[in-house]
Amino acid sequence: MTDDHVYLTLAQGDHEAEARWAYGTGFTDPLLGVDTSLAPDVDGADLSRYCLMLGDDALVLAQRLIEWCTHAPELEEEVALANLGLDLLGQARMLLTRAGQADGSGRTEDDFAYWRGDHEFRNVRLVEVENGDFAHSIARLLLFATARLALYTELAEQAPDEVLRAVAARGAKELAYHQEYAAGWLLRLGDGTAYSAQRMQAGLDAVWPLLDELFTAHEAELRLGLDPARLREPVLAELTALIERATLTVPQAPPLARVGGRAGREGVHTEALGLLLAELQVVAREHPGATW
Repeated sequence: MTDDHVYLTLAQGDHEAEARWAYGTGFTDPLLGVDTSLAPDVDGADLSRYCLMLGDDALVLAQRLIEWCTHAPELEEEVALANLGLDLLGQARMLLTRAGQADGSGRTEDDFAYWRGDHEFRNVRLVEVENGDFAHSIARLLLFATARLALYTELAEQAPDEVLRAVAARGAKELAYHQEYAAGWLLRLGDGTAYSAQRMQAGLDAVWPLLDELFTAHEAELRLGLDPARLREPVLAELTALIERATLTVPQAPPLARVGGRAGREGVHTEALGLLLAELQVVAREHPGATW
């Protein structure tokens, strides 16, 4: 297996097969060349739940990044942000497909993307809140990419599922660039003019309370032998170094409160997610069963 196999059909779909909603492409097996059988000691329901968590994070943030098209400060940034969104969309496709395989339901990526309500999504609230200004979106991207890169680096070696290891190995390469892109703008804005530094600091202050949810373990993760809490300190150390290099201040705000002990992983979201999904799902729901 080469590390390209898991993504091969993202670019080379089987156009003779039935066309599907799947983000405008036809394809057969998006996990070509990877052993998709479950390891005997892995619970399919837990693996499916975990893949939904990661896949929903990627899908929702991809949608937010795509919203910058025609709105970014420069044409070059529109292209860059769109490409970052496409990277995350590719990760989401693999993960949602795996979720349907792991739980035995046979649900496709389209089923998960278009036919669930907001209370059924398992993404963290960090990725769903509105974009705000450019600095706000850069702050969110920096936090997410830094934390997700640390996680994928670990999963590429230690995930209890071969498909998950393949997705993480490829995704880590993409997320390294996402972090580099966000860090570049953090430094440019933070160490720029007084006004740009003010806007960048405001962006960090706004999204910082949402970071901790990425390190709060869900029961399914723990049963799979995965605990994101151990990534908290190294990720915070890396973010602190970047923020201080940009001559900005590390926010000290406490984590955003949970609702009855629940948050995004349990389907408790902000109002922003419902509005985002209404736009994401409208065409598929208006024309169910259509192909293109």
